[in-house]
Amino acid sequence: MKLSSLINCIVLSILIFNCQEKTVYDTVIRNGTLIDGSGNSSFKGDLAIQNDSIVAIGDIGNAIGENEIDASGLVVAPGFINMLSWATISLIEDGRSMGDIKQGVTLEVFGEGWS
Repeated sequence: MKLSSLINCIVLSILIFNCQEKTVYDTVIRNGTLIDGSGNSSFKGDLAIQNDSIVAIGDIGNAIGENEIDASGLVVAPGFINMLSWATISLIEDGRSMGDIKQGVTLEVFGEGWS
């Protein structure tokens, strides 16, 4: 009798766990090495984005994303700021600034050499 009660409890627990509603985000980046910009060490985890904002970091469990990105072996970090940019000429020649964008630079400060 005790064994059948235990089995019933286990089966019921599994059913309840699997019936929980999954959180759906716009984008989920999974298994990346996360650098949060706080100065703390990097850590492995997931990142969820909703409406252009980061809404969850770490282990987001069984949540799903409309777009899912596997970042295994990759680093996920906030954009970098180039405080000493000399890209003035390259930006005029190629306004896309691909050299910096491919390195994660999202903001360039110009004129520091002449100010």
